[in-house]
Amino acid sequence: MRRTLLLAALLACSFGATAADTPLSTVSERSGFTITGRYDEVIALCDAFAKAYPASVRCFDFGTTPEGRPMKAMAVSTSGALDAKTARAKGLPVVLAQGGIHAGEIDGKDAGFWLIRDLLEGKVGKGVLDKTVLLFVPVFNVDGHENFRAWNRPNQRGPEQMGFRVTGQRYNLNRDYVKADTPEMQALLGLVNAWDPLVELDLHVTDGAKFQHDVSITGEPTNSGDEALRTAGRALRDGMVAKLSTQGSLPVAFYPSLATYDDPTSGFVHGVNTPRFSDGYYVLRNRLGILVETHSWKNYAHRVRTTYNAVLDALELTAANASQWQALAHDADQHARKLGGQPVPLDYKATDKVRMIDFLGYAYTRTPSDVSGTLMTHYDETTPQVWKLPLRDEIVPNVIITAPKGGYLVPQQYAVAVAKQLLIHGIDFRVLINATRGMQAQVFVADSAKFAPNSVEGHQRVSLKGEWRNSTADIAAGSLYVPIAQDKSRLVINVLEPQAPDSMAAWGDFNNAFEQKEYMEPYVAEEQARLMMAHDPALKAAFEKKLRDDADFAKDPSARLDFFYRRHPAWDNGTNRYPVMRTDTVY
Repeated sequence: MRRTLLLAALLACSFGATAADTPLSTVSERSGFTITGRYDEVIALCDAFAKAYPASVRCFDFGTTPEGRPMKAMAVSTSGALDAKTARAKGLPVVLAQGGIHAGEIDGKDAGFWLIRDLLEGKVGKGVLDKTVLLFVPVFNVDGHENFRAWNRPNQRGPEQMGFRVTGQRYNLNRDYVKADTPEMQALLGLVNAWDPLVELDLHVTDGAKFQHDVSITGEPTNSGDEALRTAGRALRDGMVAKLSTQGSLPVAFYPSLATYDDPTSGFVHGVNTPRFSDGYYVLRNRLGILVETHSWKNYAHRVRTTYNAVLDALELTAANASQWQALAHDADQHARKLGGQPVPLDYKATDKVRMIDFLGYAYTRTPSDVSGTLMTHYDETTPQVWKLPLRDEIVPNVIITAPKGGYLVPQQYAVAVAKQLLIHGIDFRVLINATRGMQAQVFVADSAKFAPNSVEGHQRVSLKGEWRNSTADIAAGSLYVPIAQDKSRLVINVLEPQAPDSMAAWGDFNNAFEQKEYMEPYVAEEQARLMMAHDPALKAAFEKKLRDDADFAKDPSARLDFFYRRHPAWDNGTNRYPVMRTDTVY
């Protein structure tokens, strides 16, 4: 007990506040950063800040969780802009700081309340709130937060108890940005559509090896998205890293996850997150998304302070660069409207180019384990060590498509499901009033559809290989036209291109299209094959050539019969045909 009280006193002194006597303080501060509060504290503090600073804080609900809890947000600014309309009218940049998307990683909640109090009291960031609006979501995964116990984060030091990684419906919100299955994500995207934040900060705690570095700052656009906007993304990321380096931190600008699990010699591979993740999503909206990952093996007090500094640094950098970054974002919106007919990457990869870096780790050994039966790494945190490690951080586009010149056509029978998805993201589309017959379109036919063997987030994902082919189509009234000429064209592409990694197709929303629904009995196929070859010598020659050239085909009775079935009038032309079409026509 005496040790706990001493620690609390030391922390209070080192952080420049006597938390027990400070109004609007958190349970975490008052405990010396050994515990974190429950969600009722968030509700109480949100209201208390608004009452204490009515001209500078607005507390409001932006959604309700499946378990019936309010989702709270705070708009904080000394400019008088406490609603989205006023912020837009004043031309102020909005910084969205989001805590607890993984509710066990709760540094952002306690850091955010602490920082807001210090900002409003004028202790830090003088003038920053005159030039920006901080939109603070203390806990995104509210129901997960209340699944509260010790050991919810076994790879993390403190607090004593915390929330759980997934929601009450067992969804991982940090896989849900594009597919937006959850009420929580739908509510957050509604908030984003209304406020249009220039900068989004997603506040996490990483797992992984033990090392000295205490935080990573990554995000986009730095290697992806609009070329010119990458200037702003890199300035924000690098500026945060530079500031944190002067504030007692050891930051890195890549995600420090080992290339080979549990092997420190394997080094690191940098990359671009797909849009199921926050930073991979906001770049498709032509905005800046930053992932803040404090290191789980640092104590809770250190992590909260580091998160406090990271959010403050982002606010200061945004305030200082607002006009330039807003102009770049506006230009990126205009560039997005002109992507029709242009090459657009669907994803990115690191090249094989390696550079060696000094990484601050600890001495370790790797020895055989009689528990796991394999090599295990054991770290000695009393012995700092510089690791010489390979880093692959040259990022290039992987899969590139050419965007349609006009847009996408969604048939009437799929219109409701797709329209719901588009509305969630604020994507523009039109309902076609009149039917059109024989119009020129492009259809995607899959050569192969590989279904995932296991469920992912309640979906059976599918990987498609194929190509777009010119065709004609009859479009019924009630179908949708989704123009490519809009600010969110990159997001449109990632929702509707079948080979995009987080598209509706990839998440299995159109799996029916890639299942064979009709078949021909083998004895019927045998009979029809002989008739077809008798009437078509070229077909017979093609079959015999394939027998000679393809040994696997020759040994597979089903494939041999399928060769003829696919060329027979009985074949269902809808098989493996993606239902959404592309068009070069502008409606």
